[in-house]
Amino acid sequence: MRQRWFLNFFAASIMVLLLIFTAGCNNFAVGKSLNSPMGENSSEQPLSAIFLSKQSPFMFSMLLDKESLQSLKRDGELSLIKETLFTNTDINFKKDIEPWLGDEITLGVMTADLDNNAQNGKQPGYLMVLTTKDPKKSREFVEILFSRRVLAGTNLKVKRYQGVKLLYDELQEDSPNSSSKNNQSNTNSGSEIKNNLAAAVVGDRFVLFANKPKVLRQAINNVQAPNINLSSSRQYRQALKGVTKERTAIVFLNLPQIANWQDLGLSDLTYESQIISLKFNPQQLLVETNLLATKETLAPLSQLSQPVAALKYIPETAGLSVSGTDLSHLGNSNLGQFWQQTQTLISSSTENRFSQFIQPLGSVTKHWGLNLSKYIFDWVEGEFALGLLPSEQQTNPEWVFVVQKTPSIPKGIAHLDEIARANNLSISPFVLGKQKISAWTQLVTNTQFSDKLNQQNFAIDTKVRGLHTTVGNYEIFASSVETINKALAAKEKSFIDNADFKNSIAQIPPSNQGYVYIDWTKSREVLERQVPILRLAEIVGKPFFQKLHSLTISTYGKDRETLKSRVVFQLDAS
Repeated sequence: MRQRWFLNFFAASIMVLLLIFTAGCNNFAVGKSLNSPMGENSSEQPLSAIFLSKQSPFMFSMLLDKESLQSLKRDGELSLIKETLFTNTDINFKKDIEPWLGDEITLGVMTADLDNNAQNGKQPGYLMVLTTKDPKKSREFVEILFSRRVLAGTNLKVKRYQGVKLLYDELQEDSPNSSSKNNQSNTNSGSEIKNNLAAAVVGDRFVLFANKPKVLRQAINNVQAPNINLSSSRQYRQALKGVTKERTAIVFLNLPQIANWQDLGLSDLTYESQIISLKFNPQQLLVETNLLATKETLAPLSQLSQPVAALKYIPETAGLSVSGTDLSHLGNSNLGQFWQQTQTLISSSTENRFSQFIQPLGSVTKHWGLNLSKYIFDWVEGEFALGLLPSEQQTNPEWVFVVQKTPSIPKGIAHLDEIARANNLSISPFVLGKQKISAWTQLVTNTQFSDKLNQQNFAIDTKVRGLHTTVGNYEIFASSVETINKALAAKEKSFIDNADFKNSIAQIPPSNQGYVYIDWTKSREVLERQVPILRLAEIVGKPFFQKLHSLTISTYGKDRETLKSRVVFQLDAS
């Protein structure tokens, strides 16, 4: 299923990270080109991009400069990395790796299929590159690791390619008379090798690992012919310039190649390349993305210089809020194009799913049969703010939706009234305090059984399916009387004064297109029901999700060839 493509992609990346540190390599000859300065690329990280090709689907690099390395150690992230990478191995990170590890660890998918033969299934080519600050110690390390693999039951092969010495091994189960040898070696080593490994030391700077020797040969070719490697790609360079230089890690995605890797059959993508940068701050993880289009896209949404005033009607206790301006143009914007491309990637349906942008209003769509993008988005031309409030009485949260009054609002509400009547709902005005409210209501039968009289008792109850009211220059919609009352009282303590929200948006460019804020503790269960893959992500990234407090997402920029966004993860101090 297409919905599983990202799951497979993510799992493959994690698998390679685990694989790559289960073995090592030997001492090799080097060419002058691999020891020489990187020219124009010398100031651009990651340096390991020279080993990947322009057609590589994926690259992930951790850039461990002295300051960020100390920050990772201090905040515990490096310990988590160590625990993840070296589980079930004999490798001691502090003793074996840290003394020689340089400032970069890069994982890449060199190719989606090593033999380009779809008949036998796809076998991706994985590559990991580590920089070294002590060539002697790194060579000693890889020699020891390969020795351990031989003792554990592999057959070592050594060959030279383009002046570089390649080491790779074969599992003894693939060779004749392997059974007894393998049993004996496993008895001696106490471990079992399940994956092939190839490795090379390139120059005095790089240590390479791969799942096949062919991948190493391709990596060396990419360095020898610079015009074909990733660092020379115009798209890669342009995308890299769009993100801040202050970063702890970089992810590069070649979207057409990923689509090919996952057999999605997509031929026309608006956005083809994406750079994701990550930076750790105290109690924060900043993620910045830059999507590069192959052609000029639709116009971006209107830029805001400050949070919309509509947020003053969202209670501070909201677990999720979405705010911005002009929903009527969302479908005809560059963000809308990217949203549509994303929906196509993760779903087999080509249906326009902009309504999922505010999916928690599903109770309205269920009872009314509303198409939100058609019957609501189209007439929201000014500011808007959506807030979800946790509910102890029901599974779905309560909601508040605030829109700025524009000439199109009365016509939009009148249309909602027509739809309500067509769904056997009544328009019921009433007064809450001094505020005039209009509710869409439905009469339902409430049946109770009396044991004493052995008969059923019937009552007629009124169910509220939605409410709205006008306050100043805004129209407020809500799911219940209690919720609209909280919205009316929110002026005293509104979401716009939420300290966590304010701290998050301080890390986002002031000129942007609005915010999506999620309080993880309050919204976790709701999000898990709507996005089931989150449960797997929580298992894989348990230490991170245990510390996660909230995340805030925003898009910004006026360029029609790029789409920029930033995500701010707030982490608990404990």
